Amino acid sequence: MRYFLELAYNGKNYFGYQIQPNQISVQEVIEDRLSKILREKISIVGAGRTDSGVHAKKMFAHFDYEQDLNIDLIKKLNSFLPKDIAIYSIFLMDDEAHARFDATSRSYNYFISPFKDPFSFESAWVFSRELDIEKMNEAAKFLIKKGDFGSFAKLHTDVKTNICDVREAFWKKNENGQLVFQITADRFLRNMVRAIVGTLVEVGLERISIQEFIEIIEQKQRSSAGASAPAHGLYLVDVQYPKELFKNEFK
Repeated sequence: MRYFLELAYNGKNYFGYQIQPNQISVQEVIEDRLSKILREKISIVGAGRTDSGVHAKKMFAHFDYEQDLNIDLIKKLNSFLPKDIAIYSIFLMDDEAHARFDATSRSYNYFISPFKDPFSFESAWVFSRELDIEKMNEAAKFLIKKGDFGSFAKLHTDVKTNICDVREAFWKKNENGQLVFQITADRFLRNMVRAIVGTLVEVGLERISIQEFIEIIEQKQRSSAGASAPAHGLYLVDVQYPKELFKNEFK
């Protein structure tokens, strides 16, 4: 039977979600604990990869297991996992459901703190220079399309296409006075959100114009865009799936 895990993690101590040789990852830790509890080798497949230091408030991963799961599995897993990884729910799924390929959209938030804050320096980019959020939002509108986002893609990756369908992209201020960039698409390229944020900050500083931002998108060259924003300000906040894939939920 196929099961989905709904999970969250603080990425500070991990070299990304996906298993890597000689580096600790979120996937490796969850597989290790799940395998020990269920007493057989369990492999999980995530909804995507987050880079080193990036966080997830809502992530999904699937695994296969031949038996019915005990409702206490969530409690056991959470007591066995480190404090920076949490399991929120487990779902019994359609047998063919796939955490990565069946996702219809993914959403990220990026946090910028415009002031020194001893409680958020590890969870947001502290950036005290004044930014023109109106210009940043005007530029962000040109991201909303289905197109080639090669200008914001990490070089030398194994992806077959740079085409993404971006459905929303905008900046807002939250109740803590932080700037929050929200972006939703069907898929994202490696480093894409951080590269977009870094380039939009250049717009906000008036180092590049909105027209120049449009040209950067059209050039499809990573060297045209700005530097990537720091990883610790980025959060995966939502992954959506067709409702008919879900059969049952254990809480």
